[in-house]
Amino acid sequence: MAVDTKPIALITGGAQGIGYACAEAIAEQGAQIVLADINAEGVQAAAENLGGNTLGLACDLGQPEQIQRLFDQIEEQRGPVSILVNNAGIARPGDLLETSVEAFMSVINVNLIGTFVALQRAAKGMIAHHLPGAIVNMSSVNAQLAIPSIASYCASKGGVMQLTKSASLALAPHNIRVNAVGPGSIDTEMLAGVNANPEAMKMVMSRTPLQRIGTPREIGDVVAFLASDKASYITGETIYVDGGRLGMNYTC
Repeated sequence: MAVDTKPIALITGGAQGIGYACAEAIAEQGAQIVLADINAEGVQAAAENLGGNTLGLACDLGQPEQIQRLFDQIEEQRGPVSILVNNAGIARPGDLLETSVEAFMSVINVNLIGTFVALQRAAKGMIAHHLPGAIVNMSSVNAQLAIPSIASYCASKGGVMQLTKSASLALAPHNIRVNAVGPGSIDTEMLAGVNANPEAMKMVMSRTPLQRIGTPREIGDVVAFLASDKASYITGETIYVDGGRLGMNYTC
């Protein structure tokens, strides 16, 4: 039986939205795709929809032991991961003064701790199998721009930005590149409430020079680029895909 020699790409939070778009874009570059998501039914459906022998696995990225089992399972069924897209993330909006430590930590656990655990485990597998690799973390414009109602999310994405830089330095000797993508306002479920509110959308457009929200595939294409050999001399960077938002110093 022929052995599939295509690189194995793991996309967390891959059942829908940005994660699924990343999987589509990376699959088009010839990689074997593994999707992981807390939504067991959703990730199976996404894997079937993507086709190409895609593997869909349930995993809560807020639970380090589940992440370790996820990688063990992938290695048993397919082989070592050489492309990791750390996309899984959550937000829990709320008043800063009323936010519990538990609520704050639930966001940090998924967005930052989960990203670290998956990054570390993926890198160990790449090094053990002498594989060059690419890791792309999902940051956000909120790594730099603060919103008072999502302090935990902002803190987690700022952490992802710095983790990306630190990991890129540590893993460069092993030919493992680590970068991040920072989306702005993207047409996903997280933005659904804004889409349905004309006043809220007006505020979004006032801070978006390109005057539209982005699509998940626009994020996926940048992630796929960073995961590819076309980005072979890029590491430690965060690319912001935000319609020009970070460049603004006023609203109109």
